[in-house]
Amino acid sequence: MSARGPRPPFTVALAEAVGRLPRGAGWAYEPKFDGHRMVVFRDADRVVLQARSGRIVTAAFPDLADAARELAPGTVLDGEVVVWTEGRTDFAAVQRRAAATAARAPLLARRLPASYAAFDLLADAGSDLRAEPYAFRRGRLVEVLAPLGPPLQAVPMTTSVETALTWYETLPASGIEGLVAKRLDAPYRSGHRAWRKLRHTDTREAAVVGHTGSPARPAALVLVLPGDDVPVVSSPLPAALRVEAGRALAPLADEGVGTAVAAGRGEVAYRAVAVGLLAEVEWATTRHAGAVVLRLREA
Repeated sequence: MSARGPRPPFTVALAEAVGRLPRGAGWAYEPKFDGHRMVVFRDADRVVLQARSGRIVTAAFPDLADAARELAPGTVLDGEVVVWTEGRTDFAAVQRRAAATAARAPLLARRLPASYAAFDLLADAGSDLRAEPYAFRRGRLVEVLAPLGPPLQAVPMTTSVETALTWYETLPASGIEGLVAKRLDAPYRSGHRAWRKLRHTDTREAAVVGHTGSPARPAALVLVLPGDDVPVVSSPLPAALRVEAGRALAPLADEGVGTAVAAGRGEVAYRAVAVGLLAEVEWATTRHAGAVVLRLREA
């Protein structure tokens, strides 16, 4: 094991979407939480929290930063930050937390406390564990977090496909997206889709953070999708949905301009709005290849 662990900006490991759960010897299964991907770096004298995009979000999550100071220096965790509301994960609340200014973050931390569902240990007290098999990393992850407790917790894991399928059928009521399958003997591979992800449905709720085109009849919505913090532009809205979106966006505060990724066009400018609207979307091939908006609802 190397004595030097990963440093920010860090590229996380990824999962490939599948239609069936892989089975057989050597597979482990975890529930997939509906939140924001986050890497926790505990240095000798500070804590750094990094989103999947590479953006540093430490100031937005002071509660998690404080909790992570209990980790040994040189520890690096990979996982998902979630907010629980009435017994289920609340993606809109996570988005509010992630978008908070440093001045507002402490207030939101009290109103919407975050939890961190860790699913990997990348460095342990200065030792780089990425080349170690998942089974070893998982065992050590549980040992590291067991004395600490909430809000830093290890996600559940099982090697039983029957247990995993029970989770798949029963946990959506708690806001769990589906399952992630990992090989017990596999190292941690940044940027590779070596894991397998089985979603419970083909649709997800995304936070609406802006729009392109006229505010009265938006051409497309700008969304933050579950498990990510990078705004993406939806597919063009049909005429009826443009009218509905215009009405829904009207009460939301104008928060200036930004840029987002649009399929086939790269980054485009958009008008940002305050969080307060959710969109049910259907994935089109991949996360950044376009999300088709099916319907809208208030957050």
